[in-house]
Amino acid sequence: MTTTHEFWLAGRRASGESDFEVRHSFDGSLVGKVSVPTDAQVEEAVAAAAAAVPVFAATPAHVRAAALDHVSKRLAERTEEIARLITAENGKPIKWARGEVGRAVSVFRWAAEEARRTNGETMRLDTDPGGTGRFAVVRRFPKGVVLGIAPFNFPLNLVAHKVAPAIAVGAPIILKPAPATPISALVLGEILAETDLPAGSWSVLPVPNEKMPALVQDDRLPVISFTGSDRVGYQIMDSVPRKHVTLELGGNAAAVVLADWNSDADLEWAATRIAMFSNYQGGQSCISVQRVIADATVYDALVEKIVAKVQDQVTGDPADDAVDVGPLVDENAAKRVESWVDDAVAKGAKVLTGGVREGASYAPTVVADLSGDAILATAEVFGPVLSLHKVDSTDEAFAAVNDSSFGLQAGVFTHDVQAAFRAHRELQVGGVIIGDAPSYRADQMPYGGVKDSGVGREGVKYAMEDFTYERVLVLTGLDL
Repeated sequence: MTTTHEFWLAGRRASGESDFEVRHSFDGSLVGKVSVPTDAQVEEAVAAAAAAVPVFAATPAHVRAAALDHVSKRLAERTEEIARLITAENGKPIKWARGEVGRAVSVFRWAAEEARRTNGETMRLDTDPGGTGRFAVVRRFPKGVVLGIAPFNFPLNLVAHKVAPAIAVGAPIILKPAPATPISALVLGEILAETDLPAGSWSVLPVPNEKMPALVQDDRLPVISFTGSDRVGYQIMDSVPRKHVTLELGGNAAAVVLADWNSDADLEWAATRIAMFSNYQGGQSCISVQRVIADATVYDALVEKIVAKVQDQVTGDPADDAVDVGPLVDENAAKRVESWVDDAVAKGAKVLTGGVREGASYAPTVVADLSGDAILATAEVFGPVLSLHKVDSTDEAFAAVNDSSFGLQAGVFTHDVQAAFRAHRELQVGGVIIGDAPSYRADQMPYGGVKDSGVGREGVKYAMEDFTYERVLVLTGLDL
């Protein structure tokens, strides 16, 4: 019997009048059905969240921290169950799905810690004569209800990056999971329902995409946190210019290999990390390696190693512990990747390995001699495809990184501390990873990009700042 998953309306289970299917992208099997909230139920959730704003903001820190600790603990206890669910609805290899659950465990734990130590600041104002006897207390307060819109590629951890900071600051949140992968978020709702958070402080609503414009426009939802494509993200921002909108969008991340990274061990490490992180999650990560920019002195040796390492990536059933690369989220995604590689080949690129689609799966692929007018050269492929580029200097390498409309993260393989600091200074990205691929992310660090890669930052403490504003209390007539 097929399970129909209910949604969470103001902290309680609810069912709508219709449902939709979630299918496994590898074999097409039915993962489950998901109930869709009616317009009236969405309105009920929004009204409950708006009513909860003053109540939740006044909740003691220990209540919010205890709830976050509970979620972290229960996710850890249910790791294997939830990991297998992520693999089923997303197609992510099980070893990466387990890692995703582990990261979400940490996100909720960090949020609990931050909820306990968010103390604000004090300042004496008698530094000028007009401030004699005055003292200020500065605290942060929620801007209001957060509308969190999550993507399919990390259906638990990127949900955690919206829900955990909102709870930590006492901001009600309405979470809209991706239509392809809503069940992981609904299971998170099961765990949230075990806590003592106030009614209305959270909802998980699998609202169809076509129903979202009304929610985005609703004045009772003053904060929007969106992760997804740059096209949709900037449409949202442009449609609500007076709202606070955080966008974590796409990228075409570059891994730069400089001339000093030239020993066999160096190149082996770089090739291993590049091959792994151009293909992990099926390349469906905003910081997957899409471009390799290598100095001419190491290029040939590096390319040989990269191609061999990419060919070593194990493909197949993502439920198999040995599999490195599973399917894309659906067959249409794989067909789009196939068309972009075909376009590149038609414009002169050479496929060194891969370039083959089977259903929703696309083989790990390496291309060289990519023309600048190929779609693959400028857009985010969001698939297991890597392009190789030869340069003659650090100047040329860094210019190539910056020659992009995106700017999320970059990796720079170098031993030169001066080059590392130069990369930090010159590269137009949100993060620079030295000695590794650009795909490294610690969930407590500020994460986000520049240019078309978005605005604002994720990372628990930084998202908490995004969801709040400073309010000053001035005390007068004090003997300081």
